[in-house]
Amino acid sequence: MPSIVRYSFLFLIALLSICSSVLRAEQRRPNVVFFLLDDLGWKDLGCYGSDFYETPNIDVFAKQSVRFTQAYATCHVCSPTRASIMTGKYPARLDMTDWLSGRRDFPFQQLLNAEIHQFLPLSEVTIAEALKSVGYATAHIGKWHLGEEPNGPTAQGFDLQIPRWNKGWPRRGYHAPFGLEGLEDEPGQYLTDRLTDEALKFIESSKDEPFFLYMSHYAVHDPIHGRKDLVEKYQKKLAGMKKPKGPAFILEGNPDAPVSLDGLIETAEFAPFSVLPHRTVKIKQFQDNVQFAAMVETVDESLGRIREKLKALGISENTIVILFSDNGGMSAGNFGNPKRVINPNALDTAYSTSNLPLRGAKGFLYEGGIREPMIVHWPGYHKKGYVCDVPVVSTDFYPTILEMVGLAAMPGQHADGVSITSLVQGGRSLEREGIFWHFPHYSNHGMQSPGGAIRVGDWKLLEYYEKGNIQLFNLKNDLGEQKDLALKHPEKVAELRQQFHAWRERVGANMMPPNPEYQAR
Repeated sequence: MPSIVRYSFLFLIALLSICSSVLRAEQRRPNVVFFLLDDLGWKDLGCYGSDFYETPNIDVFAKQSVRFTQAYATCHVCSPTRASIMTGKYPARLDMTDWLSGRRDFPFQQLLNAEIHQFLPLSEVTIAEALKSVGYATAHIGKWHLGEEPNGPTAQGFDLQIPRWNKGWPRRGYHAPFGLEGLEDEPGQYLTDRLTDEALKFIESSKDEPFFLYMSHYAVHDPIHGRKDLVEKYQKKLAGMKKPKGPAFILEGNPDAPVSLDGLIETAEFAPFSVLPHRTVKIKQFQDNVQFAAMVETVDESLGRIREKLKALGISENTIVILFSDNGGMSAGNFGNPKRVINPNALDTAYSTSNLPLRGAKGFLYEGGIREPMIVHWPGYHKKGYVCDVPVVSTDFYPTILEMVGLAAMPGQHADGVSITSLVQGGRSLEREGIFWHFPHYSNHGMQSPGGAIRVGDWKLLEYYEKGNIQLFNLKNDLGEQKDLALKHPEKVAELRQQFHAWRERVGANMMPPNPEYQAR
């Protein structure tokens, strides 16, 4: 939208918010801490069932808050989900459907990757801008990955950005020197800890005014670098554990070129850790990566330190805290280069975790790629210890936060989000048409065909764009998505497919043109 219209919109937000917040006239608006993790899988926390990674602070936080069991990212890679959090809109509506800058095209593709915006459009009124317009101090600490300068966080409503690095991974890893502008370091320091230090400084300096802290950790994204003391701890723990039963890896195929995978993993042709015949890849089955375990525990410590600071300053009872992850755990290797071969002696550098009992991983439309841990703490309003199994999605944060802090809804902005405050207070249902995914790209992880998905009730339909193949699952009865019911329920396939296509048309989803240089593998 033109600048004059955009700023008029922000003025209107502030005006309407004043009118909508009479009941809060004698009380300062609550602070908001959005604690976002990168590549943290659904089962990577103790409170979600991990028996290897230790997360005592988050586990206590979950018991004191509302824990969601069916929370979704809008994409199985990071930038699109982050855009949905900032705007309340689906990535397909924003033309931000892949990580930035996106995967390049290769001859094996039947289709060309859809074009995407290379930064979050400045015409969008982000949640940071909405809060800033009514007096919030705003800070972005950690990962942005929604555009390079001049389209970074400070152009999107944040007063403070640390560090000045807008890519999706830490520049030199997690051990100092970090080489990150605006973040001083000393030998022996660890990135997750240093970012938390900066968060605590911001909280301290902003304690007398409402603030929005977007604590967006790079962790637990690769490179998989654990803090030394915790790596040693988990090495000892792993040495004392019994070796789990079953294979360490299984094969996952391409749904647009299905083949029987029975017994293939035992053959020499499928022995490497690479892109295998029929665009098949290996999926990690165990949580036993000591470097990754150490990374998980450091983000747990980070949340613990932030909550302790809030308590010490006497503002914890006026601070909303939300924990979320931007996509599923990395159980499949990153094959941005399809010719990559991972050294069998260095698997922990490429495969971080297991998402079982969920199928798939980061880069997949299966639940392992899109179902996330999510915990919400809304002092004075949330139902303490409540476990909510109602499906929600990352577009919902925007309208939810507005309502929580007493601001008027902005339906023209958060067009695809639904406030979930009723669920946080103990509700057991939510009105929505469905939840949608659209990924018109070839992923670095998984090597599956591009595709999309829709979830309505317990039903989930996946459509793949190369050949139009369909899968249908009932998640209530088949959480692991092992029983494809498409042939058994053609009427449900037709219904969901029509609904999915109508949604794509409604949001203006970009589709993929044919690849004129396609070469069959």
